[in-house]
Amino acid sequence: MAKQEKENKKQKHFWKDFKAELKKVIWPTKKQLTNNTMVVIAMVLVTTVIVLILDLAFEALNTYGINKIKHKVEDSISANVDENKDNSESNNNEEENNNEETNQETDSNNNENNEVPAENNQTSEQQ
Repeated sequence: MAKQEKENKKQKHFWKDFKAELKKVIWPTKKQLTNNTMVVIAMVLVTTVIVLILDLAFEALNTYGINKIKHKVEDSISANVDENKDNSESNNNEEENNNEETNQETDSNNNENNEVPAENNQTSEQQ
């Protein structure tokens, strides 16, 4: 029983202290409460408008600025790739042409070499 009485006294003491502290609080008047509420609402609205403007500005920058730059870079990269392909194809064509010319020169040299003995044979027969 002694414990219960101590706990009851503690609870009563707590609630008395609680009421005493609430009496010390300076409560705002209705006019102050209204003014402070309006200030808070105004600040929230101003912050909302600022965030909205920044969001729209960054989205526009992203849509019209960064994406255009991105597409230009991609286009230049694809143009470079196409140019490299064209260059490699033209190099291959040049190599093929050079090989054909070399083969033709070799063939013509072979033909000349083959013809010379035949002429030599004819000249030797004539003599």
